[in-house]
Amino acid sequence: MPSSWVEINLANLRHNLAQVQRRLSGRTQVLGVVKSDAYGHGMIPVARELMSGGVGFFAVSKFWEAQELRAAGIALPILVLSGLQPDEMAEAIRTEVRPAVFRLDHLRQLSKIAAQLNLPARVHLKVDTGMGRLGVPFDAVPSFLDALALLPGIELEGVLSHLAAADESDKTFSEEQLSRFKAILQLFADRGQPVRYAHIANSAGILDFPHAHFQLVRPGIMLYGSSPSSEVHRPADLRPVMSFKSRVLQLKEVPAGHAIGYGRTFVTQQPSRIATIPVGYDDGYPRLLSNRGQVLVNGKRTPIVGRVSMNLITVDVSHLPAVKEDDEVVLLGRQGDECITAEEIADLCGSISYEIYCSIGRNRFKYFQGAAGGEGSEW
Repeated sequence: MPSSWVEINLANLRHNLAQVQRRLSGRTQVLGVVKSDAYGHGMIPVARELMSGGVGFFAVSKFWEAQELRAAGIALPILVLSGLQPDEMAEAIRTEVRPAVFRLDHLRQLSKIAAQLNLPARVHLKVDTGMGRLGVPFDAVPSFLDALALLPGIELEGVLSHLAAADESDKTFSEEQLSRFKAILQLFADRGQPVRYAHIANSAGILDFPHAHFQLVRPGIMLYGSSPSSEVHRPADLRPVMSFKSRVLQLKEVPAGHAIGYGRTFVTQQPSRIATIPVGYDDGYPRLLSNRGQVLVNGKRTPIVGRVSMNLITVDVSHLPAVKEDDEVVLLGRQGDECITAEEIADLCGSISYEIYCSIGRNRFKYFQGAAGGEGSEW
């Protein structure tokens, strides 16, 4: 048994997926976003669980993630949101992986390779309606489509964009983006060019923009149990999927005036009982929690004292006389009646829950519980 580990509750994942599905009409499908190792939750087990729950499409960021899904036997359509590099195109076409496209030079290369393979290259056109990152500028789409029409072997399967501020209380800009996106869809209709899949709604879009669901929606953070922000107007009943746990490695009694940890940033004001926990920033636990964060021990909140170091933290358990070495410690998740959320940790660090999940999810040891096919673990 490792000294520290991440637990992934797949039953909660299924619950969160149901929260997405109940908000959709029958014409809208779920495109599950499993990029970045499913936000640190374990891409392959998460994808399998989402498939069993009715998800029919996946999105990743990089082509190697799509390759891992294919190697795991996942044959559903996969969209690579960051597009493809030229040396990835042939394999993507062979394995029916769809890239988001936004560069004509890449599209021309993709067309050439598709012709050589005598296979279609299915693509989703990425339109920039206001995010300012990837995508064809919405006013340049007509000329882009004119060039695309001349390229053999390209099958335009979908059109997508990305809402930049849907998780904010003021929805004005999101409505402007949505208006631009609808204008692009009307352009396709006017050209007699049907679009099988239009999609723009992320988690916040799913919650607050039911008129933006179209044929696909792209839930990410809400699948993993966090709201996209506290400003969404229609929050869902979400359950955290990830917990992060460890054990008390050592207990020691220290006198008043005793310094703890690197830099001597904490000095005891009275005789204290200090527990050392084998977790640090190497495990994705933020150093910004030094002298600020809390963990759960014996169902009680316990303050971190001293700096979070690479592999260890120290907590003051003076108020918990029953604590023993090897007792369980919860750094993220629930113990008894108390719960430490990713949002709480993120607020202390000036960050967001997405980053907390991705960082902690790099931990080597993950245990998957509550799966449709029973419990399992991944090392």
